[in-house]
Parts: sequence; structure tokens; C-alpha cells
Amino acid sequence: MFNAVSRLDLARICAVPILAVFLALPHGMALSEERIVFISHAPDADSWWNTIRNSIKQAAEDYGVRVEFRNPKDGSIEEMAKIIDAAAESKPDGIISTIGDYKVLKDPLTRVTQKYKIPLITYNSGTYEQSESVGALLHIGQPEFEAGVLAGQRAAQEGVKSFVCLNHYSNNPASHERCQGFAKGLGLSKANELTLPTDDKGIEAAISAYLSTHGNSADALLALGPQPAHATLAALKSVKLEKKPYIVTFDLSNAITSAVKAGQIAFAIDQQPYLQGYLSVAMMAITLRNKNLDLSINKLALYTNMKLHKRMSDYDIELRSFGKRHIDSGPGYVTRANAAKVEMYSGSYR
Repeated sequence: MFNAVSRLDLARICAVPILAVFLALPHGMALSEERIVFISHAPDADSWWNTIRNSIKQAAEDYGVRVEFRNPKDGSIEEMAKIIDAAAESKPDGIISTIGDYKVLKDPLTRVTQKYKIPLITYNSGTYEQSESVGALLHIGQPEFEAGVLAGQRAAQEGVKSFVCLNHYSNNPASHERCQGFAKGLGLSKANELTLPTDDKGIEAAISAYLSTHGNSADALLALGPQPAHATLAALKSVKLEKKPYIVTFDLSNAITSAVKAGQIAFAIDQQPYLQGYLSVAMMAITLRNKNLDLSINKLALYTNMKLHKRMSDYDIELRSFGKRHIDSGPGYVTRANAAKVEMYSGSYR
């Protein structure tokens, strides 16, 4: 399902007229600096987004564009809708946004493309169908339900039969997709979710209370990101359980990679957020400079750019999905077998 771009693929990609590639590649750094507004649904407290911030900074440098990062400080989707409208009214050259909640964000995102005629790329949260419905050029991200299914199947192979999903951003539908997907992978009809606060102290207190009350009632604990994963590891230092819990988490951080190496976390599901940020900015920059070229030509320029491949090599990231309209950034997995390879960049570029 998730195919990497092989050397043979790259050879085929490169077998096109040289002029087309030349037009699409970002050689023209002397051109005026395009302004792109990059919008996230994440609150300031969510450190996982540092990787995306780092990736868009590097993409801005590589492609000579100006990127403004905007987000609701407390993670409010309603506030995010206002941010999208305000961004569109400022008339940037392009807008990049998550679809944190389709019901709330559908109208403001549609206004970006229909009313203001601003090119839009969606990333991270949201589905391909939702992206297309609001008029976006493409979506770059991890299909969350499918990622959950594959992770659940992996856990089932190791004997896991039940779990509780530690959900720290339950206002985002993508969180429930992760939980439900994991349940399906285990052969369950429904996910058991524990809704958590959004701040670190509140998350740890809630998890500690749950473990103290429920103990090992579930085989596994599924954390939906670094915040609940970190909190779970901290809680287990004070809450003593009869047996060691099987812990799985989405996404990475330095502490998570170390815990995987130590065997405290069974595996981490890596959606490769670096790709979500970098490729979104790169595709937008290419699209803006090649106004009359279609998506296939713009993607050709993206995948043949040696700066991109240098970044992928530096951080040991797998580039995927050239042949489709949308781009899958994950899932990948970090286990004890490969944790050392990503440890150096975990939490910054991985």
C-alpha cells in the first residue's frame, strides 16, 4: 500500500523532456519571494510539531519562499477556522493547512479556493476526499485509519487482544480514526478511548489515575502522540502494575526513541512529519512558479530535485507515492531493530 520511490522509479521519472524539468525546478531564486501561510490545528504545547516547523524552514530556504506559521494557541478548531479566513483575507500567494475537523473547516477552506482563488494544499489531518472537496491541489499525510489498522495487526501478532486508546486531542476526528483503526487491526468492533486533557500535567494525572484504578485490565496502551506516551512512561514510575504493559505510540520524540530502544515501548508509528511540512512547501513553491503546468509536471519537479533527496538521505526518511495525485508520508515503524538509526534526529527531523 505504501510504496517507496525506488531507483528504477526515479529513472523513469527522469525520462522526460529536459526543458519541462528545467522549467519546473527551483532554479530561479532571483524571482520575487512568494508568501505562503502554513496553518496547523495543534496547540502551542504540542512539541511534536517542532519537526514540521523545522521542515518548513528548510523547504523555505531550499525554494526561496517566505512561510508564515499560524496555529490556535490552545488547539481550538473554531479559532483555526478564523485563522484560515484571516489568512485568506491577507491574500498570500498560497495557503497550506490541515483539515483538523472537516465539518468546521470545510467552509473556510472552500472560501480559500473558491472566493479568494488562492492555491491550497492540505496536509497531516484530513482525507484525500475531503482535500479534493475543498478544492485543494493535493493532500500530503498519513491515512490515519489505515495506519491504525496496520499497527493493530502488528500488535495482534504479538498477542495483544485488548487496549485502551490514550486520546489527548479528541476534538480532532483523526484521533478517533487512529483508535478505531487499531481496534479493527486487533479484530475488535469498538475502540476503548480515554479522553485526556491537552496539557502535560493534566495528561499525566489522568493516565496515572486510570492505571491506578484499572491496572492491567487492557493488554495494551495506545498513545496517540508524544504527550501521552511521555506521560505514560512517567506514570509507570509511580504506579506499580502486576505486569509490564504493552505500549504503542504514534509519532516520535527523543524520549520515545530511547524508550523503544530500552524495550519500554513496543514500537512507534512514524508518519514522517518532516515530509508533510517540506513537501507541502516545496509543492506550493513549484506550483506558484509554474502557473500553467499541471500537477504531474509539478510533482516531477519535486521528485527530481536533488536538494530534496539530500534532505531525505540526511535524515533517513523514505520518500513515497510519486504515481498518485496525493502523497502518503507514512506509516513507517520504529522498533528496537532500527531505533538507533533515527535517534539522532528524533524530535527534530524525525
